[in-house]
Amino acid sequence: MFEPHASPTANVKNDLLSGLTVALALVPEAIAFAFVASVDPLVGLYAAFIVCLITATIGGRPGMISGATGALAVVMVSLVAEHGVEYLFATVVLMGIIQIMAGVLKLGKFIRLVPYPVMLGFVNGLAIVIFLSQVQHFQTTPSDGNSGWLSGSTLWLMLGLIALTMVIIHFLPKLTKAIPSSLAAIVVVSLLVIGLNLDVQTVGDMASIAGGLPEFHIPSVPMNWETLWICLPYALILATIGLIESLLTLTLIDEITESRGRGNKECVGQGTANVVTGFFGGMGGCAMIGQSMININSGGRGRLSGISAALFLLGFILFASGLIETIPLAALIGVMFIVVIGTFEWSSFRILGKIPRTDAFVLVLVSGVTVVTDLAIAVIIGVIVSALAFAWQAAKRMDATTRIDEQGSKVYTLSGPLFFGSIHSFKGLFDPRNDPDDVVIDFCTTRVYDHSGIEAIDAVAERYINAGKRLHLRHLSPECRELLNKAGDLVEGNATEDPKYSIADDRVA
Repeated sequence: MFEPHASPTANVKNDLLSGLTVALALVPEAIAFAFVASVDPLVGLYAAFIVCLITATIGGRPGMISGATGALAVVMVSLVAEHGVEYLFATVVLMGIIQIMAGVLKLGKFIRLVPYPVMLGFVNGLAIVIFLSQVQHFQTTPSDGNSGWLSGSTLWLMLGLIALTMVIIHFLPKLTKAIPSSLAAIVVVSLLVIGLNLDVQTVGDMASIAGGLPEFHIPSVPMNWETLWICLPYALILATIGLIESLLTLTLIDEITESRGRGNKECVGQGTANVVTGFFGGMGGCAMIGQSMININSGGRGRLSGISAALFLLGFILFASGLIETIPLAALIGVMFIVVIGTFEWSSFRILGKIPRTDAFVLVLVSGVTVVTDLAIAVIIGVIVSALAFAWQAAKRMDATTRIDEQGSKVYTLSGPLFFGSIHSFKGLFDPRNDPDDVVIDFCTTRVYDHSGIEAIDAVAERYINAGKRLHLRHLSPECRELLNKAGDLVEGNATEDPKYSIADDRVA
């Protein structure tokens, strides 16, 4: 949300300056992820430009920044190594088509199923990943090709510049908010390095960013089934990772800005961006939590911030490559360290001992798996563990109270959900051998959720029938009656009292 009294002019200025800051931070990230994927740096830069521009224009979350990401790059590297970069471009196009279909089918809503501990683990894990991605800049490659760590005066100089960058970013907003503190820090540190002629690593030491406009290019791959089967598995994985990371980042930005993005529209926007970038020689991409946080913290809230970031990045490639290549990496590392500090949920340490052990375990698990493998696997594992824990807890809530009514019938009044996890407890509640000849099972305070619950009712009914007892089933929904086999004739119906709810059963039309 915009500041309540911010003028349209101020909003435009904030978006433009924030976009410039983001563009500067995008350069080394795009180059680094291109190296990870074993492609030319311009392939990463073009992806960052195209994906950022299109998602900012038609995506579902103004203010969110997208581009080439490490989560996708680590999947791409094996495809490029085995089949070449042209297959990567074809896969990115197919990935985009899958994401568009996900948006059209409105699958973005399923991100709501991600529990909060998984969200915390996602945020903490990505903060650690961002931190580790910056640590590589403390390595040097001597002439013999063996990597080593910076040491001596070189290390201390770099640490000093990083600290200066972080100090400026932290304290400048207390003095003025006329310009984004991250941009000011990059400019000040760059001028200091240039003015004092300090020997430090710069963007140009990573790779040259000079290039022309991206050109339309149909991937040079055979148009046959064999190509499809090569690309499809990678495309599915990339599409899944891209959407999960984008939708979770969207949710995080929603919370920070106290506004709401549109998940399905973001799926379509991400998909469209990847289809286009695949045809223009880019490696594809998705939302970037680090750059998104830089944008939000720098005052960028509207679509103009993402659009301007993309256009500034293109301008760097076309006209200002020499200038951008002189920016010290220490300044950009300092910006990303501030992002890490702001992204990590430090409160999670405080609440670990106060929340349920299962939630604490899921939080730590997702954080660790995000660092070790990738985001998609971490989130899927987190959701599965959370779902199993919920099922276990819900299963323990299945219980019954018993009484003898005025007719001498034994009445079981159930409480708790009846589903696959609770059927064992449900069956253990009854004693057909010792119960009286007339038994009533009352479902007024419980619900049957799936076919496993239906089968459990049938099994209990069969036990009473075999024991020669008379069984009555009360307050079951009409849908339950239709699905019951053994117990169908035992159900007592009352249109005014019986509940109406649906059951997760594939036999229901």
